[in-house]
Amino acid sequence: MQLPVRNLAGEVVDKIEVDGSVFEVPLNRAVVHQAMVRQLANARLGTADTKTRAEVAGSTRKLYRQKHTGRARKGSAKSPLLKGGGVTFGPHQRSYRQRMPKKMRRLALRCLLSAKASSGEILVVDKLKLEQPKTAEMAKVLSALGVKSSALVVTHKPEASIVRSAQNLQGVRTLPADLLNVKDLLTYDYMVIGVDGLRAVENALTVKSGERVG
Repeated sequence: MQLPVRNLAGEVVDKIEVDGSVFEVPLNRAVVHQAMVRQLANARLGTADTKTRAEVAGSTRKLYRQKHTGRARKGSAKSPLLKGGGVTFGPHQRSYRQRMPKKMRRLALRCLLSAKASSGEILVVDKLKLEQPKTAEMAKVLSALGVKSSALVVTHKPEASIVRSAQNLQGVRTLPADLLNVKDLLTYDYMVIGVDGLRAVENALTVKSGERVG
């Protein structure tokens, strides 16, 4: 499979051959969904916590005797029925982490990259670098490349000038190639990536012997 390579002015200057095992994989919706759910679950902190009646500070003395008062029977002030008492079935600290085999995570990334490649939403740039961090310059580059909505700008290594130029643009996010993930690929319509970043992604996701392609 070949992808056109553009310069920062949006002109096609070359073509690049990419691995079909990474960029020509049929979409597996179940795997992509599972990878997305896993990523969102792993981002949850799980720090919400309430106190049970055993954890609330206070006396365990019975407030008044059980019978012959004409009132409803009542235990201690730590009862969940009273203000300041414990919480019944409240949340407690827990981990929401989900496990997913590495092969399935890699497959989900391949599926999304293939979908973007087939729809022309992967924009490859020969040299994704700016001399100075300028928001207007980055906006000009994205416009020249034909980005009409949100964009994920992927660099080979963290580029300070690219990050600073894009941080004030709405709907634009920058990311190094080794942190490419399912959530960002699903969130942003276009992926702008340099040739070196594309090769890094391709090398990381190339199918190993015996690994499932799609």
